[in-house]
Amino acid sequence: MESTQNIITDIEEFIYKEADLINSEQLNEWLELFTDDAFYWIPSNSDDIDPKKHVSIIYDDRKRLEERVWRIESGQAYGQQPRSKTRHIISNVFIKDSDTDMVVVSSNFMIVEMRRSKQTIYSGRFEHQLVREESSWKIGSKKVELINNDEYLGNLSFIL
Repeated sequence: MESTQNIITDIEEFIYKEADLINSEQLNEWLELFTDDAFYWIPSNSDDIDPKKHVSIIYDDRKRLEERVWRIESGQAYGQQPRSKTRHIISNVFIKDSDTDMVVVSSNFMIVEMRRSKQTIYSGRFEHQLVREESSWKIGSKKVELINNDEYLGNLSFIL
């Protein structure tokens, strides 16, 4: 059995790897981090607890994520012409809940987006539900809680 510190280190490395794949525009590889039944959710209000009952900025299942990545990669996502350049800064990674093959991980983030000579900063909290599949972690769900999710937001056509 792995020690708690080893599990935390593995999870931090997984979260950092996910961010690096997004930053380096390896979106198909990023998709491979998700389970087949995963979802990706950006709520539009801090009080929202159920994406099926509340309005969302984004609420994608695995199929919609695949379509989103295809549009970006193929040039069909006109909101991403030219593509955004991003850098993710992630901190305060900790385990909120855990089971034998599942952990809920919270982390703070700052994402810097550069597009059309304009720099925009997004910040908030990620909540990943990670599940163990064979010997690696996979994302069962990813919730992106922007601190300004109930304020005006510009083009969020890139991957957070």
